[in-house]
Amino acid sequence: MEDDDTIGSAVRDHIAADSHAVDWVKNLADAGEVTSAVNYGLVLLDLQLPDGSGIDFLKRLRRKPDETPVIILTARDQISDRIEGLNSGADDYLVKPFSLGELTARILAVARRYIGSPQPTIRFADLEIDQPQRRVRLEGKDIVLTGREWAVLDLLVARPGAIVSKDKIEEALYAFGSEIESNTVEVYVSRLRKKIGKDRIRTARGVGYSLGDK
Repeated sequence: MEDDDTIGSAVRDHIAADSHAVDWVKNLADAGEVTSAVNYGLVLLDLQLPDGSGIDFLKRLRRKPDETPVIILTARDQISDRIEGLNSGADDYLVKPFSLGELTARILAVARRYIGSPQPTIRFADLEIDQPQRRVRLEGKDIVLTGREWAVLDLLVARPGAIVSKDKIEEALYAFGSEIESNTVEVYVSRLRKKIGKDRIRTARGVGYSLGDK
């Protein structure tokens, strides 16, 4: 959530360039609607929005309860503001102006905490996934993934061994801006299997997919 067009567009474009699907909203009303409809992997939250306080939104989110990771992006740089933000349920607090490179690093650090892996490189036997560098290696060889393939893989890596629903994968693919056909998820899962090994991604029929060792 960011109402400043310059900052919002820069953050959106930077994150999208890292092959993450992004929705950008500029006020709390729209934020409430989209977070009720979509299960996001992360929320970037400004504190000063046209229709209210980002802190109030965060508190409502946590009361649901909703455990979606939240990083606050704000010009408020007082220690008391940082304490209030973190105590209200934020996972990190970044003061404007900030480096987009630092934002990427903090996003990935928060994501690693949520999957319980402090290391930037995640390994499944002979498969290595380096999310900060956007690099995949299989048996020591580099594998090139498209943005949508990364979107699917990011969801599976976030909960290794757990089933990720087809609906959740569809939500990630929708954000790339083009129409989603009824078999789009199957198409991208199939492409990913061809690149990282067909037995690496398991199908739970009628439910979704999971990532694990062969």
